[in-house]
Amino acid sequence: MYPDIQHFKAEFFKALAHPLRIKILEILCEGDKTVNEIQSILGTEGSSVSQQLAVLRGKNVVYGVKDGTSVIYSLRDPMIKDLLQVAKQIFNNHLVNSISMLKNMKNQESS
Repeated sequence: MYPDIQHFKAEFFKALAHPLRIKILEILCEGDKTVNEIQSILGTEGSSVSQQLAVLRGKNVVYGVKDGTSVIYSLRDPMIKDLLQVAKQIFNNHLVNSISMLKNMKNQESS
């Protein structure tokens, strides 16, 4: 693998490495939204959403289009939705494995 591709991947995953950014991306998977709409869905106030959108924009994960006084944010690549779904499936697999391991440990203790 080429170092440039590895660097790109590392920077891309750094952009995703925050729970609020993940939640913002999940919201944008449902469709384009303004900052106010995202804040309303999240139930947050202040600049935290804007700060996280700036990180995502800086890493080219989302983009914004000015519409009057608002900016409408969109996913730069619709495959991000697929990526988030795969991440969820991986999490679920780990969860299932952990539950199975705990059941086995419990069964061994009661034997």
